[in-house]
Formats: sequence, C-alpha cells, structure tokens
Amino acid sequence: MADRKVETVEIISQECLAEGIFSMWIRTKSADLARPGQFLSLYTNDAVKLLPRPVSICEIDKENSSLRIVYRVTGENTGTRQFSKMQAGDTLRILGPLGNGFPLERAKGKRVFLMGGGIGVPPILELAKQMDCERKQIVIGYRDRYTFLEDELKKAGQLYISTEDGSVGTQGNVMDAIRENDLTADVIYACGPAPMLRAIKEFAGKNCIECYISLEERMACGIGACLGCVCRSKEKDSHSNVKNKRICKDGPVFLATEVEI
Repeated sequence: MADRKVETVEIISQECLAEGIFSMWIRTKSADLARPGQFLSLYTNDAVKLLPRPVSICEIDKENSSLRIVYRVTGENTGTRQFSKMQAGDTLRILGPLGNGFPLERAKGKRVFLMGGGIGVPPILELAKQMDCERKQIVIGYRDRYTFLEDELKKAGQLYISTEDGSVGTQGNVMDAIRENDLTADVIYACGPAPMLRAIKEFAGKNCIECYISLEERMACGIGACLGCVCRSKEKDSHSNVKNKRICKDGPVFLATEVEI
C-alpha cells in the first residue's frame, strides 16, 4: 500500500438512483488494480473537512479505466452531500483501491449466497458479475419499495429481495428471504449493517457454511495507520499485538469466524 497516492480524478457521470442514493462513475488509473470488495477514500473540496469518506466500489470497468461508486447522503453539511452536488467534468481526489477483496476462488463449483443490505448492496454487484460458481443466489434487503441496482443485479444472477414493509419480495430481512425460498449454499459473501451480518454469521455457523463478511465502519486514515476502525478478532494482530483487526487494512472483508461483530 505504500505506493498508493492520492489521485485527482474526473467525474464521468452522476445520477440519483433513489431518495438519498447516488451513483457516480469516475475515470481513474486505479481501475486496473480494483477488486470486488475493495473501497475508495474520497476527499471533499472543502478544506474544513480534512478526512476522506470511505465508499465501496460498485462496478469496475478496466477497459475504460473507470470505477462506479454508489453511496448514501448522510446529512446536510456532510462530505457525501457535497459529493452529490458534483457533476460530470468536475474533479475530486481519491485514494485507492484500499483494503482486501472477496476471495472469489472459494466459490468455484459451489452454491453461493451473495447477500447485501442497505448501502452494503452496491459492492455485491461487481462481486456477482465476476463470480464463477455453480449456483449464484443474490439475496438483497431494502427498507421499502425504493430499491436500487435491482435491474443490474437481476442480470448478474438469481435475485431474491426482501423489504422491511413487504412492498417488494419477502417481507422481513435477508434471512427471511432465504427461509421463504428454501435456499441453500456452500459459501456466503455478505456486506451490510452489523445486525444483518451478525445474523448471517450465526446462520453460517449453525449450518457449517463458509462465510465472508465485509464490515462497515467510520474511518480516518483508511490505510491502517491510525487504528480508528478496529474490530475484535479471534487472533492477535501482528501490528498491535492485541486481539484487534483494522477494518481498512486487514479488511474490510473477513472470514466470519475471525472477527466479533
């Protein structure tokens, strides 16, 4: 990671996908290095906001040297709000790709769950596009009928949807969708809020399913130096010699049995 440098990139396009959810394509040399499950650190053009915002990579287009990010605006005076006001031709600074990615090789010849919830949905798209497995089952959870990336996900695999209010697909969460459709898998890849990942980890443990989870956390440096985004781990970290893992550097993707959530 020592050779990673902040890069100024051009915005190719930006659109609103749903209330508070924006999609942005950027042209960047780092597209050649990107893998499903990695993220970018985005810097605002506001000198007051010094720390970058971590955003997962949604799609990778190496042929055209471009990356897609899909993010949620979290408030009025925030970095994500500033990003949402930018247009094609504008520039911003990024660092990345950062972190590790999902281990695609573990899915070869197996039945797979690709599970996403909330803003954990976007990284599932590129993962699904690159996944080579026997059976690709994409299980996605939304709050309500205002879904996003649904059409793209349908093209990438067999899609199952849950919504909290029951307006689309199964009423409930992603685990309810699995039960309702009587789905089974040998490997799980998941990204989303902690309660969702906790339930998936428990399900995987009870059913002896290999499970990889991508953790979401607030970050400062994004490169593992500040220890601001640690989680509890089963084994001691060689960097700090305590039972912690740095989500930005050691993750964000972990084997579920390696970390506590």
